[in-house]
This record gives sequence, C-alpha cells and structure tokens, in this order.
Amino acid sequence: MEIEPPQVYAIADTTALGSRPLAEAVREIADSGVKWIQLRAKRVPDDVLFRAVERCHEVLAESACELWMDDRSDLAALFPFRGVHLGQTDLAPAASRRVVGAERWIGRSTHSLEQVRRADSDPDVDVIAFGPVFATSSKRDPDPAVGVRGLRAARAATRKPLVAIGGIDATTISSVLETGADAAAMIGAICQGDIGVNCRRLLRTAAVARGQTV
Repeated sequence: MEIEPPQVYAIADTTALGSRPLAEAVREIADSGVKWIQLRAKRVPDDVLFRAVERCHEVLAESACELWMDDRSDLAALFPFRGVHLGQTDLAPAASRRVVGAERWIGRSTHSLEQVRRADSDPDVDVIAFGPVFATSSKRDPDPAVGVRGLRAARAATRKPLVAIGGIDATTISSVLETGADAAAMIGAICQGDIGVNCRRLLRTAAVARGQTV
C-alpha cells in the first residue's frame, strides 16, 4: 500500500479551536489546500461528536481532502475516513484493524525509538507519528521533546511514512522536513488565529523547504 503523506498535516482540535465549530474549521483548512486533516476531540460528548463528524464529512463531500479520526476506531468505521490515529494508550492497532477494516490506514503515535521500531514492525501500522519534536501545550502531560536530532534518528529507524508532531510552526517546519520526515502535523499553528492564513503560510514554507515551486 503506497502512502504519500502531504507535507502539512492539519489537526483540527476542538480545544484549540475554542468556540469555532469543527466543521467550519475543517472547511477553511481544506479550502486552503491542505490535504490531510485529523479530527481531534478529547473531551466532547459522544452524541455531540457524532454530529460534528457527520457535518465535517458533509462539508468535504466534494473535496479531495482526506480526513483522519483521532483515537476513535468506532467513528472511523462509521464514516468514510481515510484513517484512524492511535496513541500509545488507545486501542491496539491489531484490535483497531478489526474495527476499521483493511481499507483504512492506521497511524500510531510514538515517543521513543523503541516505540518507533515496534510500530515499524507492526503490520497493522501504516503511518508513524513521532514527537513531540518541540515543547508543546496541546497535551496535558506531554512526553519530553525529542528535538530535530531525535527526529532524524526516528527517520533512520523506519521506512514507513513518518509524521513529525509537537510544537511545530511556520518558523520550524523547514528544519523538521529537512530531517526526511514526510509530514509535519500541527495543532496550534493551524487552529490559533486565522486558519486560512496559517495554512497557506505553512504550505508555502513547506514547499520552499522541499525546493518546490510555490
């Protein structure tokens, strides 16, 4: 299965978005040109989240953008998500595969080289996320920052698609992509402030970092 992550991977997080509706933010992100969006809602009641997810798929019905679901394999199976992203304490990838089926991709968060190697050898893990690269405020108890050096080591430890995450913004995305990471996943750099402006700036910076025409 060939997976080519886009350089900018947006995480639409309900906490970071504050009062802005999730579907509204998702539409802005997609309209800016970002191709992967993860829906992240850690403290939203199931019924509210179900309706929000439903609305996100409705607003992107004609879009080429692909949606990922954070944590929730059940919702990923109920809607046409591209994949589900699992943390270290979420459902195991093999169990999630039984829920979401063979067609959806499974992403796995990792925070050490040992976890990267385990994810690399796990046939149910399609995409590996590694971080936090830099200090981040998006988690209550974040793991220690791995830095760019740690990210380079993670890149050397796996041939699977590698997504860098944690504290990345427009000032650091170039150094992140220069490590060989396939993509940079971001929450605050996307959700705080003008979403469209944020996304377009990140897309331009990422393109320049890879020597692409803007």
